[in-house]
Amino acid sequence: MTAIAHLGRTTIICSAIGLGLLVSGCSIGPSTGSLPEQVAQAPLRATQVDQPLAAKPVEGMIRFAAMKDGATRITGEVKNLKPNAVHGFHIHERGDCSAPDAMSAGGHFNPTGSPHGAPGHGHVGDLPTLQADAMGTARVQYVSQSVKLTGPNSVVGKGVIVHKDPDDINAQPAGNSGPRLACGVIAGS
Repeated sequence: MTAIAHLGRTTIICSAIGLGLLVSGCSIGPSTGSLPEQVAQAPLRATQVDQPLAAKPVEGMIRFAAMKDGATRITGEVKNLKPNAVHGFHIHERGDCSAPDAMSAGGHFNPTGSPHGAPGHGHVGDLPTLQADAMGTARVQYVSQSVKLTGPNSVVGKGVIVHKDPDDINAQPAGNSGPRLACGVIAGS
């Protein structure tokens, strides 16, 4: 056998062994550990109301991950907010961002009929306020026990809104957060 033929045969055998090891190391069954059971996301786009930075409309991406313990992890980033400002941030009852001011998204998502309040103590759609940094970027890191991706409290198909002003927590029915700067529709994947 020539050296080239032997090398070709060895390469094929090694490739087959490597592929076998790779396949045997993979798991196709249900996930274990802390991987999300379900995920959804909402790309945020600016509305037609006055933006904090006229040349750069508010934009971002919010992600939702349902965890095995029943909680939902909400993460993401919102850009082009007023630097160092606080903004209201909520899930709204309709996934409709068609109105120029996003009023088509309706009020806060509230399947339990609760009064407006602090996150975890009011509407299902009451989320923590966004704190923009000096560059106008806010990062979202929140775990909710009430937000769900399935069932009666499912937020899939609902709207996510970023408001101009902070949520005062107490004002009914929605915290006086002002105009809607950005809107996104939560879509499951």
